[in-house]
Amino acid sequence: MASQELIQQLENTIENVPDFPIPGIQFKDISPIFLNPKLYEDVIEDLVKFSKGKIDAVCGIESRGYLFGIAIAVALEVPFILIRKKGKLPPPIISEKYDLEYGSAEIETREGQIKKGQRILIHDDLLATGGTTEAAAKLVEKQGAKVTQFSFLTALKDLNGDEKLKKFNAEIYHILEY
Repeated sequence: MASQELIQQLENTIENVPDFPIPGIQFKDISPIFLNPKLYEDVIEDLVKFSKGKIDAVCGIESRGYLFGIAIAVALEVPFILIRKKGKLPPPIISEKYDLEYGSAEIETREGQIKKGQRILIHDDLLATGGTTEAAAKLVEKQGAKVTQFSFLTALKDLNGDEKLKKFNAEIYHILEY
């Protein structure tokens, strides 16, 4: 869906930081995108095109999912719903636990903000193993809504996160793949 021009511009802008946060990891720093307002607008336009007319609300995953997710929701004139780490939202909340490589984590959203029957886009900056995104989708389903789309700026293809999300029968989109 993204134009070759947008893909090329992002590839030239996103910085690869070797051995961060630990040795062996190739961190993809998206912060230079925010130094170029036109590029940011182009990214939002591409992500909006993917979801236009197909969703009723956007759920963004803390914290980098907010960077693009809020702008997507504003452009589509739909609500934006925060999905946060445990303990960051006031009650009443709905939570979902999930496993990490070493241990577990929990995410939450405010009860009542996701409405029964809504078509939801879950947005985050990066799809890696898909664990956090899968937990976010379960949070949406607990409230009677349906995840119809997942969108990401980037995906790490070797980690197969999209495989974990296929069970939701939702469209999966990312602009870049590493």
